[in-house]
Amino acid sequence: MNKSVFEIHKMDCPSEENLIRMKLDGISSIEYLDFDIPNRKLTVYHSGKPEEIEVSILELNLGAEKISTQPTNQKDFTSNTEQKKILWAVLVINFGFFIIEIIAGLIGNSMGLIADSLDMLADSFVYGMSLFAVGGTLLRKKRIAKVAGYFQITLAIIGFSEVFRRFIGEEVLPDFSTMIIVSVLALIANGICLYILQKSKSKEEAHMKASMIFTSNDVIINLGVITAGLFVNWLSSNIPDLIIGSIVFVLVIQGAIRILKLGK
Repeated sequence: MNKSVFEIHKMDCPSEENLIRMKLDGISSIEYLDFDIPNRKLTVYHSGKPEEIEVSILELNLGAEKISTQPTNQKDFTSNTEQKKILWAVLVINFGFFIIEIIAGLIGNSMGLIADSLDMLADSFVYGMSLFAVGGTLLRKKRIAKVAGYFQITLAIIGFSEVFRRFIGEEVLPDFSTMIIVSVLALIANGICLYILQKSKSKEEAHMKASMIFTSNDVIINLGVITAGLFVNWLSSNIPDLIIGSIVFVLVIQGAIRILKLGK
């Protein structure tokens, strides 16, 4: 068996991890995938040469490059059952906060919260695809990816239209306290997700788990909404909320495009 190590510069949250898992799922030579999100590295345990694996990873346009390939005798890997339990846990957390944030966003008139809820929904799609496509045919997985991708893009476009309507129309001041409180809770939820995804690793790597919180796109988004809430209160304007909402909608569309690539 061989061990190939890849550095993936744009792999900064579990969503990218699961996109990569889906992309590589059809390659029979792969025995196990070991993700190190904080250091943006992926170790692939496989038989034969790594060319097919490398090409598939590069097609995702995540800034990947192969670092090394060498023989290994390692055979003990995390079971699929444990991975499924972990994916179910983060799926439930992400989907739960999608509901919380979109309700809070609608009540508090915050496009930032609504956009962040769609980002949570996007992560839920990826985790869901990883779970429900297990054991299915490649065609089935591609169909799921297409439906999820187009659905995300549709929601983001609707969000952009609402941002534009609010920008040119009568100003609706968001509830800044709702923005801040809900985003802090979402920040904690993302931290829990990142911890759960890495809990199978040794306790000595706890500091690496902490560093993931600060490198994750999801966490940056949460901090962005919190900051926007502070500026909404300071400036008495909805512009900061519309700006952060637009930025997150762009990120949602980028994620949807990556998912659609899996459907090709």
